[in-house]
Amino acid sequence: MEATYYFDPACPFTWRTSRWLVAVAPDRDVTVRWRAFSLSILNGDDTPERYRPVMAASSKALRLVEALRADHREEAVAAFYAELGTRTHEADKPLSDDVVVQAAEAAGVEDPKAALDDERWDEAVRESHEAALALAGPGIGSPVLHVEGAKRGLHGPILGSVPGRDEALAIWDATVPLMMIDTFFELKRGRS
Repeated sequence: MEATYYFDPACPFTWRTSRWLVAVAPDRDVTVRWRAFSLSILNGDDTPERYRPVMAASSKALRLVEALRADHREEAVAAFYAELGTRTHEADKPLSDDVVVQAAEAAGVEDPKAALDDERWDEAVRESHEAALALAGPGIGSPVLHVEGAKRGLHGPILGSVPGRDEALAIWDATVPLMMIDTFFELKRGRS
């Protein structure tokens, strides 16, 4: 089965969900495709001033995600995002331009600045973002998960922490059937 994961690297909940997806993929024979979801595009001018440097760095990172994807380098996207998350969410440090470059280089991307600074990739980011909204929107954020065979995707699952193996597989086994049901929209509980 193929799963497409639309993500913004600045979001810690998205990071946790990505680690869940990466963990269950081998056990459920899932191939993960990585795509851009932009919280900057979603929030536009409503982005609080204190988050704007992080969102700017995230926007550059998403350019690289789409450039690598266009070059059929899914493994490089996965490695890049793993490096980004380790350097930010795992280290409790904000996303920055320097961290994005360091993560790309650590993931083996040669000359990452060529894509990071190339505004021509912004259209690919916007197209990916719009595809995610069409799959799971309106009223959603990062991440969006879509599996092959489902007409629509879902926002989430949103996880408070990365679950252990048995719980991770149970979440997958519950999520996929719900995604396949066209009339299903939402399950939710308040965050503690």
